[in-house]
Amino acid sequence: MKILLVYPEYPETFWSFKYAIKFISKKASLPPLGLLTVAALLPKEWEKKLVDMTITALSDRDIKWADYVFISAMSIQKESVKKIITQCKELGAKIVAGGPLFTSGYEDFENDVDYFILNEAEITLPLFLEDLKGGHLKPIYTSDQWVDIKKTPIPLWELADINKYATMCIQYSRGCPFNCDFCDVTFLFGHKMRIKTKDQILAELDSLYSQGWRGGVFIVDDNFIGNKKELKNKVLPAMINWMKERKYPFTFNTQTTVSLSDDEELMRMMVQAGFVAVFVGIETPNEESLAECNKLQNKNRDLINCVKKIQKFGLVVNGGFIIGFDNDTPEIFERMIEFIQKSGIVSAMVGLLNAPRGTKLYQRLIRENRLLKESTGNNTDLSINFIPKMNYKALIDGYKRVLYTIYSPKCYYERILMLLRNIKPLQKKRYQFRLCYLTAFLKSIWQLGIIGKERIYYWKIFFWTLFRRPQLFPMAIIYAVYGFHFRKIYENY
Repeated sequence: MKILLVYPEYPETFWSFKYAIKFISKKASLPPLGLLTVAALLPKEWEKKLVDMTITALSDRDIKWADYVFISAMSIQKESVKKIITQCKELGAKIVAGGPLFTSGYEDFENDVDYFILNEAEITLPLFLEDLKGGHLKPIYTSDQWVDIKKTPIPLWELADINKYATMCIQYSRGCPFNCDFCDVTFLFGHKMRIKTKDQILAELDSLYSQGWRGGVFIVDDNFIGNKKELKNKVLPAMINWMKERKYPFTFNTQTTVSLSDDEELMRMMVQAGFVAVFVGIETPNEESLAECNKLQNKNRDLINCVKKIQKFGLVVNGGFIIGFDNDTPEIFERMIEFIQKSGIVSAMVGLLNAPRGTKLYQRLIRENRLLKESTGNNTDLSINFIPKMNYKALIDGYKRVLYTIYSPKCYYERILMLLRNIKPLQKKRYQFRLCYLTAFLKSIWQLGIIGKERIYYWKIFFWTLFRRPQLFPMAIIYAVYGFHFRKIYENY
């Protein structure tokens, strides 16, 4: 068999880092981890080819080569998926589709896709392969079971051109014990935390290391610290030793809840293992809105102090924020700006509330007759898929004002300076020198320091860091470059 694995394009968003990765001459932020894992589940003797459309175009020649075209996608990639399907159908290719987009809404594609591999591929793909061998395929393969991810194989990294990506990625766990009503993670992966063993994680790190990767690794878990005991007793000690033995080839980034700030031992161990940043869903400074969306783990906390504590332990906090809750009043816009500025969260991803299919919010809005359409999955395209309680124009205008303010050079560089003053990185941390870092640095001088409208702020942070905290100089330049990307995105509105 010849299998073509296709990953669709993304639209421009804050998350794409499109304008930032150009500084380091990369094509995309992350490789398609799901498809590379699916590839590892296929028979070893089959021929496999990956076309990641975030870095290269899909050619007719590739499609004609394949016996089956496998497509995996998220909702934000829906428009690209439609184009891929059209191209495949014109060439008579057999299409096999899976991933979150199809698991939550395969009905939208029933007339165009030949076979659906829904839910978790470790369960449903073997059923498809068995029927393929027997010559009696069914159109849909689904399951209501959750897989034991201790049986998940190492992704087939050799299919990817890893040098085209800014960061690599692995997965440690699936699931989340919390129940935020706007989030579809529990719909897709359940509440129970399912984790890999420390040996699995080390094997995956070894696999990346043996491919020659040196640099950032994003652990894609929706809640990395969902099982703190296992992390502290087994996984992190193993990672600490692995990193030390190999002279710290990677830096790690992941997603956690703000409750990370409650566990000083855990933060200390994460930094020792090479973690440099965490993404935290803050959502909103409004307690009523936190209660509304069942984000109870964030309630009754001084969220700014929690953020600053995590920073003091050496971890950059990147934050997710949402505007458009029923309990949001017109005061939320200034409150959001004030919170973000005081927190020192430089990468503050502020999106409009949307209701993905499968979430409790989606079901509630249907009951209230307020759902307008399906969510695009893009929280930066000014779309909202339900009737908000606040006046729509006031909501959009206020949202734009938040973005314009927090990503204006003055406010953005104020947060960089606050972060640089507050963070306490591990002293022995090493930076792996790569030529692309040098070229990115030189590009930043030209783009931001000479022709950019932020040049006054760029040089201020440049010299302040160089003389006051030289160890953090690479971080200062990185976040200056991120700011350029964020401004390019909102300027397109």
